[in-house]
Amino acid sequence: MADNEAQTTPTPPPASDSDISITFTHHGTPHTLTFPPSATITDLSTHISATLSIPPSHQKFIIHPKPGLLKPPFPSPSLPLSTLTNRKITLLAPTPTDLTTLSKPTLPTRHSSPLKPANPTPHRDWKKTHDTTTYTFHTLLPLPHLPNPSRSLSFLQRLKADPGILHAMSTHHFSVPVLTEMDPAAHTTHASRTLGLNRNKGEVIELRLRTDAYDGYRDYRTIRDTLCHELAHCVHGDHDRNFWDLCKEIEKEVRQHDWKSGGRAVSEEVFYDPQGSEGAGEHVDGGGWTGGEYVLGGNTATNSRAPTQTMSRREAMAKAAEERMKRQREAGGGGSGASA
Repeated sequence: MADNEAQTTPTPPPASDSDISITFTHHGTPHTLTFPPSATITDLSTHISATLSIPPSHQKFIIHPKPGLLKPPFPSPSLPLSTLTNRKITLLAPTPTDLTTLSKPTLPTRHSSPLKPANPTPHRDWKKTHDTTTYTFHTLLPLPHLPNPSRSLSFLQRLKADPGILHAMSTHHFSVPVLTEMDPAAHTTHASRTLGLNRNKGEVIELRLRTDAYDGYRDYRTIRDTLCHELAHCVHGDHDRNFWDLCKEIEKEVRQHDWKSGGRAVSEEVFYDPQGSEGAGEHVDGGGWTGGEYVLGGNTATNSRAPTQTMSRREAMAKAAEERMKRQREAGGGGSGASA
């Protein structure tokens, strides 16, 4: 056929007595076509493409009962149409108008918003999350019989959340069940004051938070340095060379990773120099203490408190949870409270 010769649309031959009729539904409209007895399903697809302007690539036939869903290219192109005359046929295909719309590129309008890049999903450091919840102080326990225990709890919470302490706990895998405050009266004599205690290599750590008169709190960084000292007792009980090396290492890590203060120490002095002076009559502790029960605010080494004040670690943790619930009820918050 020459290039300038008009193409003609194929039409089925004139109907005869032996011709077959195929009826299908497209978008709710029935269409009936006539074909010769030898016509196949490929002929049906070609005729729909010519008469309805729906190319085979967009045609899907649902034939009920079987064969079900068929679409070009057909698995059996020579399937006789005569086998489909009494079946329900539905053509799933866009209309010519739909095809025209789909073929046109969508151009941005004056009022259309520019496409915004997708925000990447934030990366979660699962190792850091695990370390934060594992290597930490699992229960914070202020002494309820001392004035203003809520302030002591805030002090303990600050120590637990300190960036330098967090780093040291994770680095050395320290997991401490109970961090509590020390009763000054129980650890003060006319000759000395104890600043901290570590019981059973990290089962309970006590810190002297308050002044001797109970009316104030000691310097935060001094207490934090005391905590570094007690953390070193989780590994070494005696004040030997290994202990002091670890203690100074923990102090250095805590100060370097305290981003809140720029990672700078207050002074060049190492607080726990065993030959240095730590204050009139003050000493950090007598070394790691092992054995016995935890005494709430008492002197465990001498076990001088009444038996009713002696508490196991489990009892101390239960007491802490009870105190949290009591404070929440008094504040009107209700609930069981978050685990410290």
